[in-house]
Amino acid sequence: MTTFTNDDFAKLLLRFSLGAVLLAHGVLKLFVFTPAGTVGFFASIGLPAIAAYFTILGELGIGVALIFGVATRLSALLSVPILAGATWVHIANGWLFSNQGGGWEFPALLVILAAIVAIQGAGRFALAQFIPTNSKGLRLVLG
Repeated sequence: MTTFTNDDFAKLLLRFSLGAVLLAHGVLKLFVFTPAGTVGFFASIGLPAIAAYFTILGELGIGVALIFGVATRLSALLSVPILAGATWVHIANGWLFSNQGGGWEFPALLVILAAIVAIQGAGRFALAQFIPTNSKGLRLVLG
């Protein structure tokens, strides 16, 4: 008989929540702001166009990986530069995210959540649990 702990559910909720936020922001940049609009915004703050494309792809790919629990630690670590960049973009707007242009409290929280997911890993409710291990017992995809 399998029993699940509060820790199992907490890891799922944290991983899924962070993944959903990243995915939602990637979808927003793709379909609402559009890639061209995102590139334009990145250029207006002095970032190269390639950074906009990497951000869109990162938010989409990392979001999906976290939701499903595949390469969770790696995905969470890869999200940190994206989220730290978002924090940097919003820093001039003040602390509260309700400030005009959005403050830095929300992106800073996401950086911390990504660090927690990277430390904790995927947990028991993840697709990584079904990925075979190699001869040393290591998963071929980081869980």
